Amino acid sequence: MSGTGGLSPLDRPNSYIGRAVPRPDAARLARGGGRFVSDLVVPRMLHVVFLRSPHAHARIRAIDTAPARALAGVAAVFTGADLAAHVRPWVGVLSHLKGLKSPPQYPLAIERACWQGEAVAAIVAESRALAEDAAERVVVDYEPLPALTDPEAALAPGAMVLHPELGDNLAFERLLEVGAVDDAFASADQVITETLTFGRHTGVTLEPRAVLAEWDPAAERLTVHQGTQAPHMLQNIYATQLGLSDAQVRILCHDVGGSFGIKVHAYPDEMATVTLARLLARPVKFVADRLESFASDIHARDHRVTARIGVMRDGRITAFAIDDLTGIGPYSVYPRTSAVEANQVVNLVGAPYDFAHYRARARVVFQTKTPMSQYRAVGHPIATTVTESLIDRAAAALGLDPLAMRRRNLIADDAYPCSSAAGLRFEALSHHAAHEKIAAMMDYPSLRREQARLRERGILRGIGIASFVEITNPGAAFYGVGGARISSQDGAVVRLDASGNVTLQSSVTEQGQGSATMIAQIAASALGVTMARVRVVLGDTDMTPYGGGTWASRGAGIAGEAAWRAAAALRAQILTVAGAILQAKPDDLDISDNAIVDRETGNRRLDLAELARIVYFRPDTLPEGLQPELIATRHYVPREYPFAFTNGVQGSYLELDRETGMVTLLRHFVVEDCGRVINPRLVDEQIRGGVVQGLGAALFEHCRYDAEGQLQNANLADYLVPMAAEMPDIDITHLCSPTAESTIGAKGAGEAGTAGAAAAVLNAVNDALSPLGARVAALPITPESVLAAIQSGAAA
Repeated sequence: MSGTGGLSPLDRPNSYIGRAVPRPDAARLARGGGRFVSDLVVPRMLHVVFLRSPHAHARIRAIDTAPARALAGVAAVFTGADLAAHVRPWVGVLSHLKGLKSPPQYPLAIERACWQGEAVAAIVAESRALAEDAAERVVVDYEPLPALTDPEAALAPGAMVLHPELGDNLAFERLLEVGAVDDAFASADQVITETLTFGRHTGVTLEPRAVLAEWDPAAERLTVHQGTQAPHMLQNIYATQLGLSDAQVRILCHDVGGSFGIKVHAYPDEMATVTLARLLARPVKFVADRLESFASDIHARDHRVTARIGVMRDGRITAFAIDDLTGIGPYSVYPRTSAVEANQVVNLVGAPYDFAHYRARARVVFQTKTPMSQYRAVGHPIATTVTESLIDRAAAALGLDPLAMRRRNLIADDAYPCSSAAGLRFEALSHHAAHEKIAAMMDYPSLRREQARLRERGILRGIGIASFVEITNPGAAFYGVGGARISSQDGAVVRLDASGNVTLQSSVTEQGQGSATMIAQIAASALGVTMARVRVVLGDTDMTPYGGGTWASRGAGIAGEAAWRAAAALRAQILTVAGAILQAKPDDLDISDNAIVDRETGNRRLDLAELARIVYFRPDTLPEGLQPELIATRHYVPREYPFAFTNGVQGSYLELDRETGMVTLLRHFVVEDCGRVINPRLVDEQIRGGVVQGLGAALFEHCRYDAEGQLQNANLADYLVPMAAEMPDIDITHLCSPTAESTIGAKGAGEAGTAGAAAAVLNAVNDALSPLGARVAALPITPESVLAAIQSGAAA
């Protein structure tokens, strides 16, 4: 690069890359200066409240809205039929998921409500309180219909078909067979079979979903303030469904209080809100309360997996086979679909290991529960738990140490590039190095000795290990190939202003990950300026280049690379201009600490502010033919590999109380390889937060339904989430296998913690239970399930 003398700015002494830089906006947020959708108030604003079905499945015979409309201050009351005339229906399918089907969906239910919490009417009033009062006056005549809650029952002969026009309740099925699976199992010395179940859970973000939409009739333009992860995706969705052009829709994404994947979907109530704003020509605001969030935010997981592993006496794995059954609610969620999680399970089972024979079936089934779709670490916890539980069981059957069993089968660190049995193409991973590091972190031999000593005293301690592969930086083959208008590329526009400061506009978004900090670090490092000089603009489709936003751990690897390339291009422009001003060769100059310096001596020659003054106000003094731009735009998407895979291993150390069934988490360990780490503090925050969500899935979180499809724990008094008091110390360390596809070499890190935590805990619990001949095979692991396992083991 010009002006670096062969030294990449990645390695410059003043580079911010690899430094634990504090978040520039942390003080503002800590002082309560956040700008969330709930904070926004605009003139003439109305509030919408949705009347939601109390039934999991019911025919809507009639809706009487007159009493609600008669209430003073009520602007309008709409039913499903009222809005259907103004919104195109949407269908959550992708063409590359062959056979995936789903019925058309509308903002409000029209003839039937298909889950408890589906919106059937929208009440718009001058205040939320007034809208809630009016909602109580809406009279709906329901005809309750049978609920469909169990996926296996939904596929049984004679089962009620939720959507008769689709023929059956099977939304999607994928079959995969690689190698001679039957022969591999037949020749194996041991075959272990296990059925694992995974409870439903949901995001429980600090900030519930929120939308403020405003239609300007004069400009014929829709402006939507929304807590979302993908502004450009929503821009296209709203335009398409309302019959507008993309240019007529502006999405503004300010501060967002957490997302975890639940805010990257198109929700019916949000579609209704923007439609109402257009129909009424007044701003309309919707903020979900906590109770309706439980019933209307997407749920996740809800899998039942029967799996087998075949192994030889020396511990070598010969084959895996899985049969995954998952319920997704009544619709495949638009536009990312509800089949991707099951698809990811098929892709990721056995991913860290070297074996040749693999059979998988995944079935995705309609049911009358809240729709299920993509949530942090889509499919990863399911695949990792299935794989790692089988590895532990096989090790026990063979009398091998679980860590030794893994080391015998992990893909060698010098084997890359290579492909997994499921066909995933790996560029560079570090499984063996990760296992060596976690064994040292845990002091694994000492822990085993301590465990043995405590067992002699009747104290049940367990050690669990879980290897994982994480999918990050998805390319166009993930969604674009299926026809979804979800961008896999990101862009950055960076400019030097007249005062010598830098503004960078990026298509990535911020929901608490530190995206703005990470982008500023990359731009400052590439340019040679201090971070204080860099302002990052995110989350505005009128201001930022087109891009995918934040999902699938793609911020640093894709948006960060776009920022790097744009900043590098601007740097080259600046040095060219500086060479003309200083009558020097650009290659003899550098940028450091906001100034042009001599590359060899580091002597300051010209402040960037002075260079900018000359360019913007005295261009007449520049050589003829030199027309500096001082702005650069670059976009980036990976091309050689469809994903940038990362890897790691987690360890859990815990204690069980045999009298109460309580699990006490003592320590949790993570070794993770996400390529080049931009900001160690942010990465560790992401890993730690992901681990906590994984521990929640392991021990606490579960959306519980009864046989009638009624959600039993739709509040934070009954739905348990992990709290600080229950969490162990989480020790984290990193390896670095940078991707060669990009300059900075960054991969993703946002979902690694969630990917392996539950598997490590399940293995640790079963390790603790092993002296009692007991075992659990369902998540979350509750005291009741532990006690039942102990009783079952005693009876056996």
